[in-house]
Amino acid sequence: MKRALTSVLMLAASLVTAVATAREITLPADTSTLRVSELPGYAIARHKCGICHSADYISYQAPAMNQAQWTAEMLKMQHSYGAPIDEDETRLIGAYLAVSYGSADKDDASVVALSALAQKAEPAPGEAGEIDVQALLVSNTCLACHAIENKVVGPSFREVAARYRSEAHASSRLAESIRAGGTGKWGPAAMPPMSALTAAQAQALAQFVLAQ
Repeated sequence: MKRALTSVLMLAASLVTAVATAREITLPADTSTLRVSELPGYAIARHKCGICHSADYISYQAPAMNQAQWTAEMLKMQHSYGAPIDEDETRLIGAYLAVSYGSADKDDASVVALSALAQKAEPAPGEAGEIDVQALLVSNTCLACHAIENKVVGPSFREVAARYRSEAHASSRLAESIRAGGTGKWGPAAMPPMSALTAAQAQALAQFVLAQ
């Protein structure tokens, strides 16, 4: 019994020592990027897909997948893994990936039809007061990385407001930063670009953040 207790104590001591001497590992910044495209799914993929994984994840998929197969992958991401994309976005991203990484062509009838529908669905520019900011925060998964008062993955909205508020043209600069994304401004964590937002939507989000 005494020998067993001694062994347990020695193991516990070794674990404490290991924890105390553990080193932090800093991973290199992700430099992978998606292939540029004029298809509407490209902007959505840059924003939504980059929240959870790098562009390198695409290389793990089978080569020469067609549009139906890529769309099926996007539906799996949506329904099985909870990716923050809706039904229309799954089809648009699927078309983009099939053209850029698979066997589809941008002039395929199904790809052209989706692009045309996406253009028709784009909201007309409006004033910031006409835009539902809370809906934008939810649909663009802003609250997965930010909170009003506390840092989550990225800085709190109040930290952002404190940095930008005193600058000239603060709203425009912050709106531009929201749409462009980037890394290094608030540490190593990257913010995916929200280029699918209209200028008015980005301004509405910027004004909301600056008001905190």
